[in-house]
Amino acid sequence: MQQVYVVTHPEATHHVDRLVGGWYDSNLTEQGHAQAERIARFLGAAIPRDATIQLVSSDLARTAQTASVIGASLGVAVEFDVDLREKSYGVAEGRDQAWLDERFIFPPAQGERLDHDEGIEGGETKRAWIERAHAAVARIERTDAGHRVIVTHGGTASWVIMAWMRIPIDACAYAMFKMPSGSVTILEEDNRFHSRTLVTLGKRDF
Repeated sequence: MQQVYVVTHPEATHHVDRLVGGWYDSNLTEQGHAQAERIARFLGAAIPRDATIQLVSSDLARTAQTASVIGASLGVAVEFDVDLREKSYGVAEGRDQAWLDERFIFPPAQGERLDHDEGIEGGETKRAWIERAHAAVARIERTDAGHRVIVTHGGTASWVIMAWMRIPIDACAYAMFKMPSGSVTILEEDNRFHSRTLVTLGKRDF
């Protein structure tokens, strides 16, 4: 049985400073580092020591720091993939969250949602964001591994799950999973039917 662990990075400085994240390169806080240690211990207990493990992370500092702690615990090297980054918010990144909130144009309840212009210069559309995550998962799956750990961001984690479950991009206009920071989502594929199951969403009780 193949198992995938989707990790959302723990508390970072942009969380506590109320800044827009996206591609803004914030670091883990002291509490975030402690959360990363707990996640690493959980994964170390969940994954057999003789397992073939693939560890892939977004390249931003807060995810790279999380993945480094996990890699040291599991004894595996970290691969970095820029397509696992959070959504880009263009000129809003690193600004006060209130600045973005005042300017953000929400998608319509009906109509075009994937290519919707949110009104933020340089920001990604939802479609471009999802396409990145799907491309990253496709590359990850080219490696033969029984256990995969993917370290990403709270928003992008939804698209990683959708991509791994073979849910097409056009079906993602409304769907989204809510996962807190510093969480682990567990996915499994059985060896007989090759069905893919979301076993646990956003686990934080480590």
